[in-house]
Amino acid sequence: MDHRAGNPAGLRERTRRAVQAEIVSTAMRLFLEHGFEATTMEQIANEIGISRRSLFRYFGSKEDIVLGDHAEHGEALRTALEARPPGEPPWEALRAALKALYDSLPYSPEDFLKITSMLHASPSLRAHQWEKRQQWTDLLVPDIVRRLGATRDPMSELRARALAACALACLEAATDAWVRSGGTIDMEWAFDEAVAAARG
Repeated sequence: MDHRAGNPAGLRERTRRAVQAEIVSTAMRLFLEHGFEATTMEQIANEIGISRRSLFRYFGSKEDIVLGDHAEHGEALRTALEARPPGEPPWEALRAALKALYDSLPYSPEDFLKITSMLHASPSLRAHQWEKRQQWTDLLVPDIVRRLGATRDPMSELRARALAACALACLEAATDAWVRSGGTIDMEWAFDEAVAAARG
C-alpha cells in the first residue's frame, strides 16, 4: 500500500465528512428554530463561518441537507430486509426491516417528531422525500421477489414492486397520522393498521 498516496485522500474525505456533518447539524438547528422555509442557505453559511459558495460545494439545496441521508437509509433498509430469515413472508420481513431502520435513527423521539413535522409541513421537502423514497422500492424488490418464490414468473417483479410500494405508502400514512397526533399514537400500531387496511 502506498501510504503517501493514500493518506492525503483519506484525510480529505474525513475532513469533507466532518464539514458535512457540521453543516447538517447547524442547518437542522436553524430549521427547527426558525422554520425550513424561513431559513436561507446564506444564514446557514454565516452560522458555520463559510461562504455561501463553499456551502454549495457540499449541498446543492436546503432539501439536500435535510434529505441527504435518505439514500443511506435506503441501503440500510435493504440490508435489514436481506438479514431477515429467508422463509419469512414479505410483509413480516418488510415490517421488521422498517422497524430496524427506525430503531437505528440517531434521534430522540422528540427530535424525530420535530424533524418529521418539519418535513410534512414543507411541500418542497415532501416532494423531494417522495422522489427519494421511490429509490427505496428499487432496492427492496430483488429480496421480495425471492420471498415470493416466483423468480421465473414474469409478473413476479411487478408483484414485488407493488408490495414494496404499498409498504412504503403504509409507512407514509402511519407517519402522517403520528405527526398529526403530536406523537401520541404508537407508530408501529399505526403502520399495522395501514397494512391491514391495504391488505383488506
